[in-house]
Amino acid sequence: MAYRAEPPDGGWGWMVVLSAFFQSALVFGVLRSFGVFFVEFVAAFEEPAARVSWIASIGIAVQQFGSECCAWVPRPSERSGVCGDSKRHGEGERCWRRTPEISQNSFSSPGPVGSALSTKFGPRPVVMTGGILAALGMLLASFATSLTHLYLSIGLLSGSGWALTFTPTLACLSRYFSRRRSLATGLALTGVGLSSFAFAPLFQWLLNHYAWRGALLLVSALSLHLVACGALLRPLSLAEDPVVGGPGAQITSLLRHSPFLRYTVALTLINTGYFIPYVHLVAHLRDLGWDPLPAAFLLSVAAISDLVGRVASGWLGDAVPGPVARLLMLWTTLTGVILALYPVAEAPTGLVALTVAYGFTSGALTPVAFSVLPELVGTGKIYCGLGLVQMVESIGGLLGAPLSGYLRDVTGNYTASFVVAGTFLLAGSGILITLPHFFCFSAPTSKPQDHVTEALDTKVPLPEEGLGED
Repeated sequence: MAYRAEPPDGGWGWMVVLSAFFQSALVFGVLRSFGVFFVEFVAAFEEPAARVSWIASIGIAVQQFGSECCAWVPRPSERSGVCGDSKRHGEGERCWRRTPEISQNSFSSPGPVGSALSTKFGPRPVVMTGGILAALGMLLASFATSLTHLYLSIGLLSGSGWALTFTPTLACLSRYFSRRRSLATGLALTGVGLSSFAFAPLFQWLLNHYAWRGALLLVSALSLHLVACGALLRPLSLAEDPVVGGPGAQITSLLRHSPFLRYTVALTLINTGYFIPYVHLVAHLRDLGWDPLPAAFLLSVAAISDLVGRVASGWLGDAVPGPVARLLMLWTTLTGVILALYPVAEAPTGLVALTVAYGFTSGALTPVAFSVLPELVGTGKIYCGLGLVQMVESIGGLLGAPLSGYLRDVTGNYTASFVVAGTFLLAGSGILITLPHFFCFSAPTSKPQDHVTEALDTKVPLPEEGLGED
């Protein structure tokens, strides 16, 4: 098998970017816009809002938990060669040069079967299978006669499909780019905001013309395009591919790392309230007398504001000195306050203003949320740390919407739901203040590239007789 010395920084990689763009749209755009189905399900099954909320919550939790079960956990690649550092190791002496890369064989999926398949065949068949599962779940949901059917079809089956598609694609994209990796990833993720803008009114239009069963059939056909996105993935073999190994030592280290644990709790609290508007805002507006289409269109307004917030926050994260946790705390606090103010606003102008503000601040906290991790644990543990964070925070995504629906059933309106959602985000902000160096304005900020540079310069002498095996 031919190996490339380094990522091509283009070429077929731009087709992978295109694939990731449409995948982010078809996964997260559908998830964010699914709130327009909420009112229809409540009326069709005559069930309380709390029970109906479990549909989206199970899908979100399975997608988040499953994505991190299928996340790549790379170990530093170990390539033997001449170091060139004669001062440290002597002239021409061999050494290990550790380079963080992502191996084609580093992909695994939820469960041992998926792990074995993706390790053997690469990301393409795994993503294509995920697309089939996502479409099949929506198809079966159109024949549902109870909420349990929707829990299993949309929540579990489609959620598993979403989990299998997105993370392997981003890992494949990372292998094609080095210098332009941030640009490529940013372009790929713009599909989230654009699709959220388009899908909410589209789904409402489908509901008006074809009812919820017909609309789910069409969403199933739309989701089937994930298979075509997976077919665009072309595995790339690099000379710096790492030795695949278990992350047990890293997990043990992270579980003993107090700042990391506090950060994980903070993100779990944030995640509990974060998705409430996407699930319940349309229903809240319907309670206030809004027509279905304008209510769904307000989610599109939030999506565009979300897109602007992501770009602005990403720029500020690099431009503003100091720990990124401060920016994350700022955006999280503002988002929590905005959510708590929703019950106060009843006029259309106030609701639109709050939704625009919510879209901006909730979008702004997303790119900086995981930029804090390298400052806490270093780049060497970033992938393992990210996996642990998202597996734990999926608990918040699972419980947030049903809790909000339960409060709606008990109180008869969404006042308590939005206030409690905002409280969760404010509680997460309070924990972020306890992170190291938060108030130390003179402390140098640790950037991810600094850790990468240190990793690149780490050299370990090799035995003269050759390489041993673990």
